[in-house]
Amino acid sequence: MLSSLILIAASFFAEQPAWPGFLGAGASEIDPASIPLKWSPTENVAWDASLPGHGQSSPLIWGEKVFVTTVEGDNKEICHTICLSLNDGSILWDHKHTSTAPDPNSVYISRAATTPVVDGQHVFAFFECGDLIALSHDGREVWTKSLSKEYGKFLNKFGLSSSPVQTEASVIVLIDDEGPSYLVALSKSDGSILWKTDRTSRTSWSSPAILPIDGKPQVIVSSAGSVDGYDPASGKLLWTLTDVGGNTGPTPLPAGPNQFFIAASPGRSGENSDGARKSNALIQVTPDGDSWKVEKLWMAAEATPSWASPFVHQGFAYWVNRVGVVYCIDVATGEQKYAQRTKQSCWATPLPLGDRIYFFGKDGVTTVLAAGPEFKELAANELWPADTPPSDNGAPKVDDTSSDRKQANAMFSGPTQYGVAAVSGSLLIRVGSHVYCVRDSDK
Repeated sequence: MLSSLILIAASFFAEQPAWPGFLGAGASEIDPASIPLKWSPTENVAWDASLPGHGQSSPLIWGEKVFVTTVEGDNKEICHTICLSLNDGSILWDHKHTSTAPDPNSVYISRAATTPVVDGQHVFAFFECGDLIALSHDGREVWTKSLSKEYGKFLNKFGLSSSPVQTEASVIVLIDDEGPSYLVALSKSDGSILWKTDRTSRTSWSSPAILPIDGKPQVIVSSAGSVDGYDPASGKLLWTLTDVGGNTGPTPLPAGPNQFFIAASPGRSGENSDGARKSNALIQVTPDGDSWKVEKLWMAAEATPSWASPFVHQGFAYWVNRVGVVYCIDVATGEQKYAQRTKQSCWATPLPLGDRIYFFGKDGVTTVLAAGPEFKELAANELWPADTPPSDNGAPKVDDTSSDRKQANAMFSGPTQYGVAAVSGSLLIRVGSHVYCVRDSDK
């Protein structure tokens, strides 16, 4: 599982099925045999929940409840946090929050792109307007906090997609943009600021991760020119690696004791090519007296991602690039085992389960590969028929008057598999205004 090595004081999570954060941080173990190898619009899709508005965040699971966010309106003025039944996809409640910083709704800008976090008491939903909302599991509002009112409006022409992380007592949010940039921790109990650490202004959409370094948790941030480690209790900067570039999207994921991957994209036009070549790497952080030693153990010679983060599974690392080429690399040596193309471009980070890896193609086809050093396709699963794509309940107006806009519209406006969540027996796939549940119909 993606997050099997992620340390988030897991003792505060209940003993029940859970996928409580972005990329499964703190998730419960999943029985690989309980997730179908194959599905189609008429097979092994248990339900399709239609949502008000549109969102790019991943769903969360806590017990028998699913949490997901959307935005709605010409200026994204309505922020929805929605709770679904894991059993049948019915809407249990829909909390509507009025944005404190409305911004024009556009296919070119993030729309509810930040994934919430959930624990045994509350779900914490963060929106691109800067509003962080704490809700009980039955939809009661506990507190709200506007970071844009507190510290200034966010300045990023493509919006915000950095998802929060959590400790037992705090929710930690990264804001990296052209305005004030910072890492901030808020109390789960009342939304008060526990600490705030300023950062150099930069434009990025990457999310932080909490990973174990020398047996203790650190907040790891890989973002636009640096990789930084922070103390989650105080916000103190512990170490910095600056020999990187183009790292504006993927999230650091664990690769072994004191090790994690960083990744960088060359950009749509290759503008970050030089930085990206040295920024897809295995990083190791170890104690060095009173400081820390940070080193690149190896760099991927060819592999680059787009939005999906690289991950390790059974001794091999996997990158998937902008056009769907999968790179398999031996973690121990850095040797590339193969580079082969899947059916579609992948925006969602793939999901490894047992002897399979699920690659969620942007346009609705999930390619299932065999885990290991040889490329072997096991299945190609369509989530919806090509001639009847899912509806978009929050589609904004599209400006396609220029060639650049037409190209961007083709890339961003269609239905997209944005993210997933899973527990034993259920795989959830987020598509704009829909959440699908893949489940074995014979069990």
